[in-house]
Amino acid sequence: MKQKSEKLYTAKQITSALIAFIFLLGLLCLYYGSSFVPALSRSDGEHDGTDPVLGGNIRDFDDLLEDQEHNPEVPKSIPICDIKHSELIPCLDRNLIYQMKLKPNLTLMEHYERHCPPPERRFNCLIPPPIGYKIPIRWPESRDEVWKANIPHTHLAQEKSDQNWMVVNGEKINFPGGGTHFHDGANKYIVSLARMLKFPNDKLHNGGNIRNVLDVGCGVASFGAYLLSHSIIAMSIAPNDVHENQIQFALERGIPSTLGVLGTKRLPYPSRSFELAHCSRCRIDWLQRDGILLLELDRLLRPGGYFAYSSPEAYALDPENRRIWNAMHDLLRRMCWRVAVKKDQTVIWQKPLGNGCYLKRDPGTQPPLCSTGDDPDATWNVHMKACIAPYSAKMHKQRGSGLVPWPKRLTAASPRLEDIGVSPEQFHEDTNIWQFRVNEYWKQMKSVVRKNYFRNVMDMNSNLGGFGAALKDTDVWVMNVAPVNMSARLKIIYDRGLIGTVHDWWDRWLSEVEPRSDALSFE
Repeated sequence: MKQKSEKLYTAKQITSALIAFIFLLGLLCLYYGSSFVPALSRSDGEHDGTDPVLGGNIRDFDDLLEDQEHNPEVPKSIPICDIKHSELIPCLDRNLIYQMKLKPNLTLMEHYERHCPPPERRFNCLIPPPIGYKIPIRWPESRDEVWKANIPHTHLAQEKSDQNWMVVNGEKINFPGGGTHFHDGANKYIVSLARMLKFPNDKLHNGGNIRNVLDVGCGVASFGAYLLSHSIIAMSIAPNDVHENQIQFALERGIPSTLGVLGTKRLPYPSRSFELAHCSRCRIDWLQRDGILLLELDRLLRPGGYFAYSSPEAYALDPENRRIWNAMHDLLRRMCWRVAVKKDQTVIWQKPLGNGCYLKRDPGTQPPLCSTGDDPDATWNVHMKACIAPYSAKMHKQRGSGLVPWPKRLTAASPRLEDIGVSPEQFHEDTNIWQFRVNEYWKQMKSVVRKNYFRNVMDMNSNLGGFGAALKDTDVWVMNVAPVNMSARLKIIYDRGLIGTVHDWWDRWLSEVEPRSDALSFE
């Protein structure tokens, strides 16, 4: 009898999950094609053949059927991939590199960057879940435990057993909150960073002035997991390397994260997006290629932003680590960064608030300033540049980003709206429209899903981030995705204290949806 009731309960769970997925898919379709919301609705009640919400032409179902008749290549159904592809990441598939005999530069980490298959090698099938897959544990419990069947890999637990990364416990994997540098837990480490910087009440958010963090080489993202309770959101990145499933663990836990590597291409984030960059034993050679990787961090940090670096180079006294430290210190000095504080095994640098230091450098000082023609916000498939991106005249004059503290910045008009030709009035109207829409979404979904069903949400055409901002009072985080042709708007999303990335949906279409976690870890 007990087994029968358990089966019925599981069936109800699966039914609810499917209903919620179909409903959410419908919602995504609603705003998927939206490029900008204000001034689209009509007040006169007339119908002119356009959608009053999205502004596009309204098409009958018969039109869609006619399209399918004239385009037989559009499948009427999609098959399921072989189970061996349950962890396939099409553009980050190392097997593809070997099979196509590509010759990436391993020293520069090119093999961890995107290498997409040609059309004839793409998988036009649905990625299946692993055998024994279970409905994920819900947030906030998922921060500390996940089902082992959903990510059937335990080698990290063995390899990092002395660092409290993760522990296998029967059918579950537990996350004690440790890391390579913070064995005693990320929370204590976060407080220690705040104390080093002498922030009020030992709060790393510094009164809401630190909101967006970039965690490089994040492991299973425990640092980012514990930052959330401090009103800080981190973009936690790591490559698909020998620890191939670390980002999958992070997403299964419900922690903002994505696959990424500091290699040869710019990271897909706008300039001046983060108040803090963090690297804890991330094993990155920061001195390579004239410091190009540190210059990429410089591009991403806001005026006065910090770089917290916990690594042997910061404290070890052996000759090799001393050499690296001295060279790194000299490079950052020429970049006009200063040591804000150095204690025990951690050093925190701070970049300048304006261009003054750059202008006072001796002629010929390396690294040089980037040319005026370089767009620091261009990121998709753009190579990193070994130069310093100076601040705009406006940002230099105000000696800072001009952003109000979190959470007020979520609904405040960004100073950079002017860069994309959007007025504060249009911004506020967009915010109000999306708040209304999301309220209506929740009303409709209340009868079919539980309150905590959603955790990882992807907005596939994020515009100004109004959808994500409207979810502020829920336990979800949103990966705001800007198509390449709208990527200039992503900086507004970061200025709101949200996170996102750029993706080329149109040229590559859905054969490049990545990673596998996008399919199985976003509700």
